[in-house]
Amino acid sequence: MSTRPWTEWDHVLKIDPDKPLVDGETFADVCETGTDAIEIGGTLGMTEDKMQRVVDACAEYDVPLYQEPSNPSVVIDSPALEGYLIPTVFNSSDPFWIVGAHKEWVRIENGLDWDRTTTEAYIVMNPEASVAEYTEADCDQSADDVASYARVAEKMFGQEIIYLEYSGTFGDPEVVSAAGEALDDATLFYGGGVHDYDDAYEMGQHADVVVVGDLLHSEGCDAVSETVDGVKDAHTASAPTN
Repeated sequence: MSTRPWTEWDHVLKIDPDKPLVDGETFADVCETGTDAIEIGGTLGMTEDKMQRVVDACAEYDVPLYQEPSNPSVVIDSPALEGYLIPTVFNSSDPFWIVGAHKEWVRIENGLDWDRTTTEAYIVMNPEASVAEYTEADCDQSADDVASYARVAEKMFGQEIIYLEYSGTFGDPEVVSAAGEALDDATLFYGGGVHDYDDAYEMGQHADVVVVGDLLHSEGCDAVSETVDGVKDAHTASAPTN
């Protein structure tokens, strides 16, 4: 990618193509939540058809769309996508999730669109989450460990996005803060357990971007909009004044 749009984001909404929306809601409603971008991806049950269905449903609305493929077989080529955000799990105990899967991605027919592809340096922190089991992540990490992973990802591997993933539970603000303080230019994403305005506000004080996912499928678009307000208010409150 020639630009780094995530440096201007506050909030990302992650849609799991394998999960339904709340009864009565549509993807038009989803795109009107106020989120800065939509990331389409999930850990289990992913297929090209499911991914394509969500992309097509959101394509006509003015919200940037990104695919986060969980494996090479579900990558789709669509002009509606702004790009691809591909996870690399830094605390996985299986090298496949650090570089092995990516070796397979580059074999995709016609190759990856490198101008629209960026990797996300994941640090997975909830051992009960599907993503932790799926990627064999070592989640027993202290705040100092996480900060060190974040700095290694930025400084040694040139990662532009550091993604602190607590999927399924609300994370430790001190750990998130430590990760943020370890970074100079990379953008810190936080995801996990954000259920309302207060949760988003709290994590917005430590992370550059708050990612909300399960809330969309369990509570709906109004709940998501509250989290948008929460993180934006946190960033406004912490912005330096002249």
